[in-house]
Amino acid sequence: MDAKEWLAVNALPGMGATRIAQLVARKPQWPQGWLAALPSNAANALRLWLAQPERSPLQQAVDETLAWLQKAPRRHLLHRDHPAWPALLNQLPDPPVVLWAQGDLSALESPGLAMVGTRRPTSEGSGHAQAFARELANRGWCVVSGMALGVDGVAQRAALAAGGRSIAVLGCGVDVVYPARHRDLHEQLGSLPGGLLLSEHPPGTIARPAFFPRRNRIVTGLSLGTLVVEATEKSGSLVSARLALEQGRELFALPGSLHNVQARGCLQLLRTGATLVRHVDDIVEELQHWVPHYLPTAHTLSSVEPASAQPLASSVKQPDADSQPVDRLLNALGPAPTPIDMLVQQMGLSVSECQQRLLMLELDGKVAQQAGGWVRLAAPW
Repeated sequence: MDAKEWLAVNALPGMGATRIAQLVARKPQWPQGWLAALPSNAANALRLWLAQPERSPLQQAVDETLAWLQKAPRRHLLHRDHPAWPALLNQLPDPPVVLWAQGDLSALESPGLAMVGTRRPTSEGSGHAQAFARELANRGWCVVSGMALGVDGVAQRAALAAGGRSIAVLGCGVDVVYPARHRDLHEQLGSLPGGLLLSEHPPGTIARPAFFPRRNRIVTGLSLGTLVVEATEKSGSLVSARLALEQGRELFALPGSLHNVQARGCLQLLRTGATLVRHVDDIVEELQHWVPHYLPTAHTLSSVEPASAQPLASSVKQPDADSQPVDRLLNALGPAPTPIDMLVQQMGLSVSECQQRLLMLELDGKVAQQAGGWVRLAAPW
């Protein structure tokens, strides 16, 4: 089946991801086998589309996506017959029928680890998220998350800054920025090498609360395991943890202080069987049963100092001969917020390049983003 046919199936009335997955498992021939197996209303809708697409409501969904694909580069529609379709999703009882994608599809080639956690991490939690994400990126892993505030965004920024790969699964269309504060991260994921945005919702779909639990099943479904960095006892991250276990994936959690409210969810997970993690080696050892199909090759899994012992900026690619632009960028900042468009104009950089270098400086504790722009936190190097 091609992209148009999968789009039509996705738009069939009265169907859903679970029912379509059950039908796909029977391997019906297209289209007669599908017409025979579908409920009458869905079969009638498909029959009309096959015979007279111009009269079918399904054609609108097809046309809108085809138009979206043609308007800009790095846009894709993934489905079971697409060469980049992640096979791990087929193990879910309700995999998405199609996925709209913006960015670098090579991100799907690396083994994925979901990193999730609270939207209000402590400084220690943020540091752990950055360090683990950087080391995972250096070892050839892809950090998968939901681009949410807090741990999700921190981990994904760190993976990209290390020159690695990261996938964000959204609870809205891939062209919709949610949360709004992550506009720069959204742009990086959609434009930088190794970055990818995915959604089972068509472009233009606004974020809704009901979409996020279903989004989480794709985050964990794309991943060999899920690492919970910090979470409260009623954190949404615990939903992801439950989904990972239901999907037969490994669940990892970082220990935390008994007095840290943001760590109580992790302690609860550890009590109920999650694997305690001290550094990335603990994760790799637990996932050896996925060899050889999903883990990086042996030369990629070189010995690296545990994340917990690394300085937070050690894995970020530092500029060498090209360090002068970063010096100039830092020197252009002061205690008053400077808008990024002004920095782009002053430095002669693209927006993406400027954001990437600001992120490197932010991870080094040199700059911070505030209302109105970026400020310098430390003296120039």
